[in-house]
Amino acid sequence: MSPAIAAHEYSPWDFWSEATTSQREAQLALQQTVVSGRPDHELGEQCFLSELASIDNDTLRLGDRTYVAAGAYLTGDLRAGADCSINPYTVIRGRVTMGDGVRIGAHTSILGFNHSMESGTPVFRQPLTSKGIEIGDDVWIGSHVVILDGVRVGSHSVLAASAVVTKDVPAGAVVGGNPARFIRWRVEPDDTGIHPDAAADAAARGTEDRPEIAQQREPAETPPEVLAALAAAASEAASEAASGDGSEAASEAASGAGPESTPEGAPGPATGIDAARTSEPSSGPRPEQATAPAHPDAAARAATPALTRGVATTSAETDDTAGLAERIAELASRARDEASVVLQRAWNDDLGLFADRPGAAPTVRAQADAIEIADLLLGTAPPQAPVDTQIRRLQGWQDAATGAVAPLGADGRQREGLGFSHEDVAYHVLSTGYALDLLGSAFPAPLTWVTAATPERVVEFCESLPWATDAWGAGHHIDGFGTAILWTKRAGRPIPAGVEEALFGWLLLGADPHTGMWGLTTPDGGLLPVVNGFYRASRGTFAQFGVPLPHPERVIDTVLRHARDPRWFAPGARNACNVLDVAHPLWLARGNGYRDDEVRGLAARLLSDALSTWIPGAGFSFREPSPTTRGLAETEPGLQGTEMWLAILWYLADLAGVADALGYRPRGVHRPEPAATLRP
Repeated sequence: MSPAIAAHEYSPWDFWSEATTSQREAQLALQQTVVSGRPDHELGEQCFLSELASIDNDTLRLGDRTYVAAGAYLTGDLRAGADCSINPYTVIRGRVTMGDGVRIGAHTSILGFNHSMESGTPVFRQPLTSKGIEIGDDVWIGSHVVILDGVRVGSHSVLAASAVVTKDVPAGAVVGGNPARFIRWRVEPDDTGIHPDAAADAAARGTEDRPEIAQQREPAETPPEVLAALAAAASEAASEAASGDGSEAASEAASGAGPESTPEGAPGPATGIDAARTSEPSSGPRPEQATAPAHPDAAARAATPALTRGVATTSAETDDTAGLAERIAELASRARDEASVVLQRAWNDDLGLFADRPGAAPTVRAQADAIEIADLLLGTAPPQAPVDTQIRRLQGWQDAATGAVAPLGADGRQREGLGFSHEDVAYHVLSTGYALDLLGSAFPAPLTWVTAATPERVVEFCESLPWATDAWGAGHHIDGFGTAILWTKRAGRPIPAGVEEALFGWLLLGADPHTGMWGLTTPDGGLLPVVNGFYRASRGTFAQFGVPLPHPERVIDTVLRHARDPRWFAPGARNACNVLDVAHPLWLARGNGYRDDEVRGLAARLLSDALSTWIPGAGFSFREPSPTTRGLAETEPGLQGTEMWLAILWYLADLAGVADALGYRPRGVHRPEPAATLRP
């Protein structure tokens, strides 16, 4: 009798959390065999390759946590992002590129090549052609789907089971049938100036006139009453589509894509003043990589406030103030009671370090998150190690020559040769610096990111950041550099003349007067990268040093508009980054009475929803759990989610007027008060 086949060969998504040590070692050995001697083969962390899959690629690059299940057949050039699933008996051949979070159901064929079929020559003697297939981020491909060569599948789309996809699929569309046709929108085109019916017709035709990349109209050219009519029509069309024949076909896509496996959030990329100007941003739970709008004014047009359309809130959607205060007081009391258990759950006794959650590798950020949580809820340092031990460890991680704090490897040891251009190193300026501050200490070595800067290099640095394509990543860099200025000032070390003026001068002059922010919208992300990037950039500069914002009312307009986007704020879609990046800018821009009722209503609604997501004995997850997100790694509770949501609760509660009921106030990375002033 032949031995039983291990379940994870066909269902790999739980392999790294459930496999034995010998199974993990065997998997790593198999991966080494696949990539050995093949410079064009690269596998990210915690990938899985089934022993029963046929992997015969010329080029193979798989992002972190991407898996290939039993029976899969891979040839040609395959480049897949993080958290992709290639489920049993999937065939991927030819030249295929896919983004992050692409879930592929069983028995699907993605064929990035074709035969010629001219008459007079047998087919087997015909030459092959290959246009390639491109698949965006967050795409759900059902079972038995066929995607033919030359097709582009937009981000956030859904291909229903058994669809035969012969033409491009717009971002956010649900398609099905043979040949595949438009069914409805999963994510509707937002504020494109195109009537929903026309957008659906364009999607069904598969023409190049794709609404998700159409140039957005100037709002001033459209009378308010017309905008209101279009908004009503869009709402009616969406309701009809959701109840029409397409809903059932779309739901059938669920017959193959296995449970999701997406990681917890991590800080995005950073580019230091000393870094190459063309560095590419990396991925994580953050805005999708996308190209800039074709028109240079597209971002300003897209983000111009629609003042006639506020945030809809009703008494049924939010608790009254007294009831909300009572609920948050109960949550805060529970969190304080369970804080020690939450911290111990993440403690690795063998390494003497914190990990974000059980089974995860220790990180520098996890140590900082633990310190922030303990300070917030217990009023002390984490009890797992003496305070002086924690201080020595954090200080010992700082490079004496540059001041950089490099990330840890899987073994808990620091990686070498990384500077401030690395995304984690840049974020550690915040997380490690504030952790030391909460422990009553500081960085021992100077941060050369600031001490070696000049005004000219600061301006060059700001202008080199990817504001057009990745405003979130650009804001990440600004946040790190601004915080490096903070610690340099706190240590009493001299800052080269003009450096602070160059940074704030560039930000003040570069703020878009239409949005109050920096950067451009993207076709896939909309306002998400702009708003999230604004939070990061303003947190490390205007908020951290108590400098007034240049356009606070426009910031409020932009944030309220962004908060209506169901892609990021529908139940089950919200994560800590996206909610914090709304709450903090609204709090920072408050005080002038502008749209206060709408701000309070939004804050109360988000707060009410967040209060129900605490998991007893474990804390908060990065992404709010829901029936549709069950199984995602980022919905597992951990230190990062707990630290961020505790801060989010405070900001939302303060905006809603009930913060006193929490009984705490952030003092670390997310502190509301300025940490210093620019002038003595």
